[in-house]
Amino acid sequence: MSGYGTTAGDDPLQTAVWRLRSRGCWTDAAALLAPRAADPAAALERAGLLVERCLFTGDGWAEAEDALRTAEAVARDDEERGGAACERGRLAYAATWLGVRDRADEARSALGRAAALLAPTSPGRPLLDFRRGLVAEHIADSPQAARAAYRRAHDGATAQGDTLLLSFTWHHQAGLALREGELAEARHGFAESLRIREELGYLIGTAPTLAALADCEPEPEASRLRAEAGRLFRLLGGVPVWLESQLAAGIPPQPSPAQPEPAA
Repeated sequence: MSGYGTTAGDDPLQTAVWRLRSRGCWTDAAALLAPRAADPAAALERAGLLVERCLFTGDGWAEAEDALRTAEAVARDDEERGGAACERGRLAYAATWLGVRDRADEARSALGRAAALLAPTSPGRPLLDFRRGLVAEHIADSPQAARAAYRRAHDGATAQGDTLLLSFTWHHQAGLALREGELAEARHGFAESLRIREELGYLIGTAPTLAALADCEPEPEASRLRAEAGRLFRLLGGVPVWLESQLAAGIPPQPSPAQPEPAA
């Protein structure tokens, strides 16, 4: 559940799912996959879409839980079970980060289970590393551990050519750099994230990166970027919900919880 439908040659279903997902139409995208829910890959992708909706909207938790239980039930091997555990960890992280319910222990446990199930060379490892970085940064408040996890995820995404995940690793590494006052590094990371998201047409993730980049720029560029972020935010129906108060106050936004998250 990362860059599905983002490259030439993807099948029509994946392209349709990507176009809906990139515009925040997660329910519609998940509905396209519902007829294939008995297939482990489709079931996991559907669950990932609905978990991502929770991250961006703060809503739809019961439906995401149901889809995740289906993905867990149809998983047949360690790779598939590891992918489902990784997704469960993201859902528990989202509930904790958004203040819906403290599920921090569940997030750590599920991601740890995913790490035990996924082989070191598994294509799911970079996404797992990224999500472990989120937990380290936003739950454990350990920026050093988060940075190491994001770097592993970044290297893995680069090796696999997962450009969407790269947009998230650039963004979150830049967020850590901004916290440490490294404006040049932060500006570069946010700019790279923004470039990738614009190239992929990942509209739902563009406003947070525009707003984050604004915090690295002097005026009047900062105000221009925030205005563009606000325009996109309103165009997409006020999503992600956690961006509204930060745009209104003109304060630095928190890094999106993502994706692929990845990711927001």
